[in-house]
Amino acid sequence: MVNLSLNYIVAMVMIAISLYCLLYKRNLLKIIIALSLMTDGVHLFLISLGYKAGGIAPIITSGVPGAQSGAQLAVSAVDPLPQALVLTSIVINVATLAMALSLAVYLHHHYGTLDISEARRLRE
Repeated sequence: MVNLSLNYIVAMVMIAISLYCLLYKRNLLKIIIALSLMTDGVHLFLISLGYKAGGIAPIITSGVPGAQSGAQLAVSAVDPLPQALVLTSIVINVATLAMALSLAVYLHHHYGTLDISEARRLRE
């Protein structure tokens, strides 16, 4: 059996719940919340991939007493790429969430409902 840490399990559960909501819910607010939950699950997964127990910040400090060499730093440093990707993704997620919520407000104002199938029927 594969030894999975709690972070991976929680990330998979978050993504599974959001997929269920995306496939079976018709309320636009529930769909938007599910999309946000899915991105949070992906963020948790990516951060968990870059985590290293006992890892240090990947900063080379030359001339400091007790500083590690490049080879020692490569072995003990935490991978900074997932952190940078997640930081960028969080900013994009906030902008996308604001846009989706503004479209939901417009849909409710225009059609009087947040049900996607009902709004589609009213359009025709």
